[in-house]
Amino acid sequence: MAASNLAARRGAKANRRKAIVAQKRKLEAAEASPAGQALQAAALPIRACLLSEELFDTGMGTLVLARGATVGPIFFEVYLLDTFCRGVKNIIFRTMDQDQLDFYIDRLEAVSPMTAVDPSYARKLVRDLVRWSRSIGFPPPREFAALERLFGDVDPDACKTEFDFGQDGKPFYISGPNETTNDGLRAVKHLQGQLGTGNFEYMVVTSPMPSGD
Repeated sequence: MAASNLAARRGAKANRRKAIVAQKRKLEAAEASPAGQALQAAALPIRACLLSEELFDTGMGTLVLARGATVGPIFFEVYLLDTFCRGVKNIIFRTMDQDQLDFYIDRLEAVSPMTAVDPSYARKLVRDLVRWSRSIGFPPPREFAALERLFGDVDPDACKTEFDFGQDGKPFYISGPNETTNDGLRAVKHLQGQLGTGNFEYMVVTSPMPSGD
């Protein structure tokens, strides 16, 4: 009987040890994920907060947020924004060094001029845009809430700007270069169901016909 009790205690101890190790590995994996890295980096100094100058004119643009210490990696996010209809379309999270950050920003500048904005302005912009696009049936990427934590303690309420989304008071859907005609028509049907005909505008680019070559 004593031997069986000892074996049971050893088995229980081994199971507890396995559970602790498994939990530790789970935590380590979470910390290594983009969401975990964004949370850890949220207290680091802001190295860049940039926005496409023509965002509200064209409806499309990017927001860049980068944090990092003087030495060590820089944690970098790019938000792809559609202020006419779909809100935050995509978020890219990367770690890089200063030279890579400068190169990436130069590439963005080559496509569309960028301007520095106050972090509170940037955070209020993405939060208000997400709230608006969600109201017409276009939620942000599922990782938005986790990655948005890179803003850290930046207070969006410190920004008093009131943003106007859509074009001329209405959502304006423009199909993207990577979308097919069917993708665009599905989005239009979705907006008709959400808002009703005449309460939004749209432009669907017809997909090119495949060549016979």
